[in-house]
Amino acid sequence: MSSSFEKYQKRRLISSYFSVVISIGLVLFLLGLLGLLVLNTKKVADHFKEQIAMTVYLKDTAKEVEIEQLKKSLALAEYTKSSTYVSKEDAAEAHSKEIGEEFMDFLGYNPLQNSIDLYMKADFVSPEQIDEIATDITSKNFVDEVVYDKPLIALLNDNVKKISFWVLVISGVFTFIAVLLINSSIRLAVYSKRFIIKTMQMVGATKTFIRRPFIWQSVKLGIIGAILALIGMGVVLYYLNSSFPELELLADAKLLVALFVGILMMGIFITWASTFFATSRFLNLRTDELYY
Repeated sequence: MSSSFEKYQKRRLISSYFSVVISIGLVLFLLGLLGLLVLNTKKVADHFKEQIAMTVYLKDTAKEVEIEQLKKSLALAEYTKSSTYVSKEDAAEAHSKEIGEEFMDFLGYNPLQNSIDLYMKADFVSPEQIDEIATDITSKNFVDEVVYDKPLIALLNDNVKKISFWVLVISGVFTFIAVLLINSSIRLAVYSKRFIIKTMQMVGATKTFIRRPFIWQSVKLGIIGAILALIGMGVVLYYLNSSFPELELLADAKLLVALFVGILMMGIFITWASTFFATSRFLNLRTDELYY
């Protein structure tokens, strides 16, 4: 009978530990994913900004030397991510493929112009800076016009600011919720042993002596939960990097290491603090109050 009861208690204890580890692991995993989102919000926004092209149309009277000089100056400019020269013949061929017929046979001439597609670095993709760049390029007498989607750039910048703000707000709220959930799991685990805590205190054990095994056990559970969370984060990060290599999610190794270490330390700190305060609460209660 005693052996059967001990087995039951052992299974119950293992089940309790398992629930705590899973709770900590899931919460830290979601918190880690949010951390990845925060770290890569700017990178994702920069990626979309750098896909917006500014097209510089050249006059038919532009000399070859002038075009070459402009191509070189744009390629070397601090705001340039990449630039591509598109001749009027290449533009006509691409347009014909797009519409599915030779439009020059119908018109009898090529109405398109030589152009340069300019893709800028994300830091320069704002309405004010692009206006300055466009004005500078247009001032050249062999440039016909500079075309870009100004409303799209303004909308993109506004949305990036809004998204960044709400991501930070959600991160703060979620971190608070994560702390509460882990704290609740630890408090429930300690609550189930409140009579053991009080018994140890009644036979003369000091508060530090009583707390130590509970804190150490909880910290171990926190480390295991954090490791599970980190494994999950690693799998998700590998999948995202394989699916979207252009985002270069693994490029900044220092930030990723800092995030992973931060998640591990958070798992340790929250479990330590939660256990410390939970055991302190039961140590300060009277024996008759343990039943409520």
